[in-house]
Amino acid sequence: MRIFVVLAWLVVALPSFASEPNEAKQLLLDMAETVKKSNFTASFVVVKGRNNIEPYAWRHANYNGKELEHLSLLDGAGVEMLRIDNVVTYFEPQNTPYSLYSSSLAGPIPSIIFNNITDLEPHYHFALGGKSRISGRVAQLVRIESKDQSKFNYWLWLDGHSKLPLKTAYVSATGEIVEQLQMTNVSFSEQPSVELIEMSQQNLPSPVAAASDDNSIETWQIEAMPAGFALIKSERQTLNLNGELADYYLYSDGLIEVSVFIQRPLASNSRSKALSAGATTVFIHQAAGYEVSVIGQLPPMTAKLVAESVQRAQ
Repeated sequence: MRIFVVLAWLVVALPSFASEPNEAKQLLLDMAETVKKSNFTASFVVVKGRNNIEPYAWRHANYNGKELEHLSLLDGAGVEMLRIDNVVTYFEPQNTPYSLYSSSLAGPIPSIIFNNITDLEPHYHFALGGKSRISGRVAQLVRIESKDQSKFNYWLWLDGHSKLPLKTAYVSATGEIVEQLQMTNVSFSEQPSVELIEMSQQNLPSPVAAASDDNSIETWQIEAMPAGFALIKSERQTLNLNGELADYYLYSDGLIEVSVFIQRPLASNSRSKALSAGATTVFIHQAAGYEVSVIGQLPPMTAKLVAESVQRAQ
């Protein structure tokens, strides 16, 4: 798959958060409105580093009063998600399809971008950048900038006509793009996609209700989670890779999710280490008597601080 060359990909001065914040926010709201109300078929690639490229197909439609959305990872065995209003069905290799209640897909574009962008305002700025050409279209850059340097910034280049995101990127505090998504093809239509309608009419599994909080745990304290992150859930899990029990904590600030796993130390691991793939960091910390793994779209230094801050609850 050919990635369209970005001509003059960035023409932008440093953002002025005091000027035009309402215009930047309005463009994001317009983008969300476009996605929710339009019938379109798109393809895009997610680029992580130099050699890791993930191709996706994305469809959206409104049909008989329902919102339909389909996302498919095209490489490997493939993973597919189908959303019909607030129910998402997952099709995964070697697993039976299952459905969950959710108003958004768990895709590479953060769902808050299309739903409740206002929730980001306490911890992020919205700012206009410059205009450039993305895949032959004029695009307006909108920056979602973290109010501190513990998190990545998120930039979106919106089509000047449709407001659909033509490109998005996680950007470090120094301005380095660490991961990007770029549309390779977008087509709008007056009528919903026939394929998407047919998918929505399949005999799909009934949705499973969200798990209760009865399994929540309060064994550990995590002191260095960046501002704005809230605990979404905590539970004890059996890890698929090694069958070990681990205490699991999921945090989110709306834009980013961070998972923390705490388990007994493995004999093969003797020191802390960090691995990165695009914006996602995996930091494994060896503490006294336990091992902490932090996984999320965080700068390595932030993931390190989070992992090292874990201690037993008093």
